[in-house]
Amino acid sequence: MAVGRRQNLDSISFHAVMGILSAAAVLLIIAPTAIVLIVSFTDGYSLKFPPPGYSLRWYVALADAWQIQDAAWNSLQAAVLSTLVSILFTVPAAFAVARSKSTVARQLESLFMSPLVLPALAFGLSALMYFSLVGIPLSLTTVVIGHVVVCAPYVFRTTLASLSQLDPSLLECSASLGASKIYTYRRVVLPLIGGGIMAGGFIAFMSSFDNVPVSLFLSDARNEMLPIRMWQTMENTLDVRVAAVSGVLILFSLALMLLMERFAGLSRRMR
Repeated sequence: MAVGRRQNLDSISFHAVMGILSAAAVLLIIAPTAIVLIVSFTDGYSLKFPPPGYSLRWYVALADAWQIQDAAWNSLQAAVLSTLVSILFTVPAAFAVARSKSTVARQLESLFMSPLVLPALAFGLSALMYFSLVGIPLSLTTVVIGHVVVCAPYVFRTTLASLSQLDPSLLECSASLGASKIYTYRRVVLPLIGGGIMAGGFIAFMSSFDNVPVSLFLSDARNEMLPIRMWQTMENTLDVRVAAVSGVLILFSLALMLLMERFAGLSRRMR
């Protein structure tokens, strides 16, 4: 009897401690975002929490912030292009690696995933040195190339995970019915793994759009990225419009997450 009570007490204590730690972790993650979102509605001229009043004036002011708009457009272009190129290259690579059980395939898998363990600042600097060495000027193209390297592993990982859950008998049934390999991949495989590709594309898009280290080294003055513009503005003027931009990005990211959860089941793909 005493042993049972002690076990129940230990279980309650464990769950209580884990609950407190989880709540603290969630608070630590959400609180900074909530504070930025609240400050973005201030009617004052400085970044102050709590705001002296609330207004949409700084969101309206973004309509005339052409430098921020240009930077946002550059970041959007880079993110879309990087995502499309990542999907174009990594999906066939995932097909090849998933079908092979050889040691070479496992080594290639590690190679494709290696950018995730490489410090982004180190890669950005080395990429800048390489482009300078071969005489390639900095432009939106160099930014896209750099983003593809650091974003493609996300698409590769989710596509590979989807392929690992694919029943091989489906391919055999398709082949036994006379379908070609191209037809099978187009009508059977791609619809089944489409959610995984979309989930990886979403993560790649957000990673590219919010990338600072690679963009810092590989972008030029004519192709400034939004995170870099926001960083410079915070350092120089503490413009309140930065908080408004952050609020737009928070809502934009939340909307994309809800769409991806609705159409691709993002949370299921990340398990």
